[in-house]
Amino acid sequence: MTKKIKSMLALGLVAAMAVGITGCGINTSGGSSSGGDADSLNIFVWTEYIPDSVIQNFEKETGIKVNVTTFSSNEDMLAKVKAEAEGTYDIVQPSDYMVKQMISQDMLEKLDKDKLTNLKNIGEQYLNPSYDPDNTYSVPYQGGVAAIAVNTKKVKKEITSYNDLFDPSLKNSLVVLDDYRAVIGMTERSMGLSMNETDPDKLKEVEQKLLTLKDNIKVYDSDSPKSSLISGDCTVGFCWSAEIALAMEENPDIKIVFPKEGAYVFMDNWAIPKGAKHKDAAEKFINYILEPETSEAISKEFPYLNPNTAAVKAMGADYTDNEAKNPPESVISAGEYVDNLDTDTIATLDSMWTKLKG
Repeated sequence: MTKKIKSMLALGLVAAMAVGITGCGINTSGGSSSGGDADSLNIFVWTEYIPDSVIQNFEKETGIKVNVTTFSSNEDMLAKVKAEAEGTYDIVQPSDYMVKQMISQDMLEKLDKDKLTNLKNIGEQYLNPSYDPDNTYSVPYQGGVAAIAVNTKKVKKEITSYNDLFDPSLKNSLVVLDDYRAVIGMTERSMGLSMNETDPDKLKEVEQKLLTLKDNIKVYDSDSPKSSLISGDCTVGFCWSAEIALAMEENPDIKIVFPKEGAYVFMDNWAIPKGAKHKDAAEKFINYILEPETSEAISKEFPYLNPNTAAVKAMGADYTDNEAKNPPESVISAGEYVDNLDTDTIATLDSMWTKLKG
């Protein structure tokens, strides 16, 4: 998961350039344009989020070649899908608020639930979300929180909150997500505000505090922030919980801290973009991902919060008792999901982000 708006210039660049590809690359010529049988499937997913073995097993079982393209933020994904011809991708992997945005822009196909027989494996608490009532357009994949990682051997300051990340003693020591909603949202939570704040006066205060974080940030990385923690290049991280879990396995001095202000919470999803050329194959792939054995294999390599209760049961205490892999319900309920914002607020946040990274 591991799941983020660059500046408008960066978004434009993303829309114009190809992103990383696994396998043989995009091939949109295979199969029927009516969504029937296909010999290829083009999916657009988060970096470091689906094991190669899972893709390969699906290919062996079905004979369908899966072409995987990756992205590092919801905004990058949205820009790329809009820039490409309709039907370029058969599956996308938006987070909660992005599902809602894509629905509002008529960018997603309705799912045929008769073909998603394994949807029964998803826990009821994860179904019928506010961003997609009745899961008409999306299926939960994995989720979690943006938590704090601390190398307890190198950091003597007690860290309990997002607010602690702004302490000058942490100068040039942080790896943070390359994700404007997460970093600005974390700043807002540290001030007792919502991550979905829109009041211009309050946002001016948020910007002032956000810019004080600049000297503390050494690395921006949404793809593999654990790498900077494991290497020791950074001693504190603001990362996806699963990345912290993997870092903890490599270095037992690294611990996870759930911020006392309440964490950034997310759920990533499977969805089929409008005009997908291989809709039947896409639904077959999603149903395969929902199999308990498949979902378990995914969590073993990328240990995010797993909504597949059948898979969770099979994984046992090694997963359920590890709070980095399986954040407690109390942490989830105390946290907050980001939501879609008006265009003026988005422009303000983009300006903040540009100043922070400039």
